[in-house]
Amino acid sequence: MTKLSVNVNKIATLRNSRGGNVPDLLKVAKDIEDFGAQGITIHPRPDERHIKYQDARDLKKLVRTEFNIEGNPIQSFMDLVLEVKPTQVTLVPDAVDAITSNAGWDTVKHKDFLKEVISTFKSNGIRTSIFVDANIEMVQGAALTGTDRIELYTESYAHEYAKGNKKRVLAFSDAAKAAHELGLGINAGHDLSLDNIKYFKESIPHLLEVSIGHALICESLYLGLENVINMYLNKLK
Repeated sequence: MTKLSVNVNKIATLRNSRGGNVPDLLKVAKDIEDFGAQGITIHPRPDERHIKYQDARDLKKLVRTEFNIEGNPIQSFMDLVLEVKPTQVTLVPDAVDAITSNAGWDTVKHKDFLKEVISTFKSNGIRTSIFVDANIEMVQGAALTGTDRIELYTESYAHEYAKGNKKRVLAFSDAAKAAHELGLGINAGHDLSLDNIKYFKESIPHLLEVSIGHALICESLYLGLENVINMYLNKLK
């Protein structure tokens, strides 16, 4: 079964909009685990507009499943991850002012940089993953950095699936096969939803984990958080 890691950024966004502690991010994360999710993901950004760096520290004490911290490995992010020591760190090349992630790494151009960062995290016992597009050259480049896993950036799959074009998944399947042959674990995330997750899961070999936040929280407004998490778990079997 592919593991479900729930990104709680949107819970933090809602909390921050009023300046208090409603909803309580820590309680929601605990509830998400109690409802059956196998991981919690956060993506703190330098301006702390949703997840705050202190949230990462507080969640470390609470999360009983896998704890995944995503982000661009600027110095402040690296310092945070090395302090918190989550289960996994996912390296994402988003700009400081990016609304959301919008591209995978050029693992060829940035090989030396990624290799150095990954070595630092792995020497501290933290599993590493690199956000990449469904491009075999980028997957091959990722393998040369020493990373443990890749996370396939799935926005283009979700966009094409919504238009009825299921063939877009083939690039992701090919990338996953190449990654597996190179000894890399395979994660995926971005714009995956209840509508498109089952077909993606069935099409991608060796898929270990998906990270889902925005769609899952939006769906929960109508269907309830516990119900939605269990709907995802059923589709990921």
